[in-house]
Amino acid sequence: MEIATDFPLFVFVLSFFVLSLSAMSGASFLRRQRKLDEDKRQDLGVILAATLTLLGLIIGFSFSMAMSRYDQRKNYEATEANAIGTEYARADLLPASDAAKVRALLKDYLDQRVLFYMTSDEQQIRQINARTAQLQTELWSAVLAPAAAQPTPTVTLAVAGMNDVLNSQAYTQAAWWNRIPIEAWLLMAVIAIFCNVLVGYGARMVKVEGILLLILPLVVAIAFFLIADIDSPRGGVIHVNPQNLVSLVEALPVR
Repeated sequence: MEIATDFPLFVFVLSFFVLSLSAMSGASFLRRQRKLDEDKRQDLGVILAATLTLLGLIIGFSFSMAMSRYDQRKNYEATEANAIGTEYARADLLPASDAAKVRALLKDYLDQRVLFYMTSDEQQIRQINARTAQLQTELWSAVLAPAAAQPTPTVTLAVAGMNDVLNSQAYTQAAWWNRIPIEAWLLMAVIAIFCNVLVGYGARMVKVEGILLLILPLVVAIAFFLIADIDSPRGGVIHVNPQNLVSLVEALPVR
């Protein structure tokens, strides 16, 4: 199911609008309700500094979470390519007819894995997942039959390699589902709103404050955009490039 953070540009526009509105509200509504003298302004400065520090820590922590998940997806892409390439080589351990069948299925399976990384259309993704599941069943059956007929150590090695191929796809899917929790996004949003309200409330300038008050909302919105972009496997512009899988496709013999 798609969520709002799958659309980083939407996150940027929405956060910039809400945070700008928060800053303007603090500068207009709250200031009219209660004026600040010098002592209260100093107290507000302490509170604002602490709130901004907390916001910075939360954004930094969320960015670290997004980067770790992005690196995990990249690592599992390389793991998948390695598992498929190894099993393609181990197909020589099977009888000739079974080896040819396994290689042909692995090539089809490899094509589906490349498409999985490069496709963003939801309908196509469902078709790819269905075809991938079908090929996994056929691949397992292709190595299970010779293993049952001839349970030698070499054939067992080919079965173990196929198990790695299937497991690597499951690890990849789990990594793509592992996203920044919505609670972390809500916490960042609430703290950012409070920060901008306090910034607007404590602003002293009159003529240029309208422009200056947009700086913090813009910076925070850009940070939210970057986090959402890195965290989203398919949304935005930062994606995991299946270079290892593509290199394996090019390295395998032409059908």
